[in-house]
Amino acid sequence: MYISRRKTKQIQVGSVKIGGNAPISVQSMTIPHPRDVAGTVEQIQQLEKAGCELIRVAVPDMEAADALPKIKSQTTLPLIADIHFDHRLALKAAKVVDCVRINPGNIGPWWKTEEVIQAVNDYGIPLRIGVNGGSLEKHLLEKYGYPTAEALAESALNAVHALEDVGFTNMKVSLKASDVHMAMDAYWLFAQQSNYPLHIGITEAGTAMTGAVKSAIGLGWLLSQGIGDTLRVSLAADPVEEVKVGFEILKSLELRHRGVNVIACPTCGRVEIDVVKMANELEHRLGHITTPITVSVLGCVVNGIGEGKEADIGIAGGQGVGILFKKGKLYKRVPSEELLHTLIEEVELMAKEQGGQEPSINIPETPDVLSGNPSSMEDLSLKSIRSVSRELPVLPRQ
Repeated sequence: MYISRRKTKQIQVGSVKIGGNAPISVQSMTIPHPRDVAGTVEQIQQLEKAGCELIRVAVPDMEAADALPKIKSQTTLPLIADIHFDHRLALKAAKVVDCVRINPGNIGPWWKTEEVIQAVNDYGIPLRIGVNGGSLEKHLLEKYGYPTAEALAESALNAVHALEDVGFTNMKVSLKASDVHMAMDAYWLFAQQSNYPLHIGITEAGTAMTGAVKSAIGLGWLLSQGIGDTLRVSLAADPVEEVKVGFEILKSLELRHRGVNVIACPTCGRVEIDVVKMANELEHRLGHITTPITVSVLGCVVNGIGEGKEADIGIAGGQGVGILFKKGKLYKRVPSEELLHTLIEEVELMAKEQGGQEPSINIPETPDVLSGNPSSMEDLSLKSIRSVSRELPVLPRQ
């Protein structure tokens, strides 16, 4: 299936381009309070090693804001400050970070948002409008009765239009909900009416397994429709797992190609090797490889090479002796007890020969259909507006 990505405006967060023809980036969020600079930096390094491309840090108080310069000085990854409630935190963070996220549902009166816009504009960084189903504006809850996809879309569009009214377009948008259907519908509604880049995610998705399934369904569907420019998989787990799941979703849809992709048979009474143990050990021991390589682990030789012909390399078990194959062709026979070790050696060699460069994915260049020139931020002139709220033609549910 060929996925035609939605054409969006492109922005830049630090060194990472988001939207337009840029690859869909994977991001995560650190767990320690930023006052723990060493712990935060250590986790950022772990995330970077796993492939994370943007880091978001919660900034709940001024102590956290004060710690941002120390954190920023010790990482090369783009740093995003996540702000709720107190806009003064955003004003301070904007001096240091590569992007600021605010929630229009809890940041307060418009003048506070206006000050944040001026700050990010002054420092030449983008703003993320992060709408959340759990913190919608009061007037939208009164209008719709409870959080809905339409309410999320209207909240986001209200904020986008208000920022456009003062000439600010250097932004990305998210519309998150823990309900998979609501999140999918909200993103779809917004995507029909705006071409700003979208940060997609299912918020509070759950534990490692439950959250991964919810995210795979919700984000997988959105991505299959061409919607999404950067993503975070929200898990109640080690954030490194978020990055792994995010890349696996993108790899499954062939939107990114990074690292070893292990395919393995589901096992049955014919297996001659411990497929489950081998497949898991392969993922663990080859996790450091960034070169895109597909590795197949098959339990028997009944369908052996035939079932693994799409793999770059793989093994199939046998009675005492298994086979190692490359590109669908028999390479050599190997004693069963040496299969795993031999396969790992061969994969390491392939990765070394091919290098770690991720293949580029060509996407048509995105025209900027928005009014104004987003790069001429110095000409921004802020003005007071009556209210962020307005009636919008949110599309009906299909």
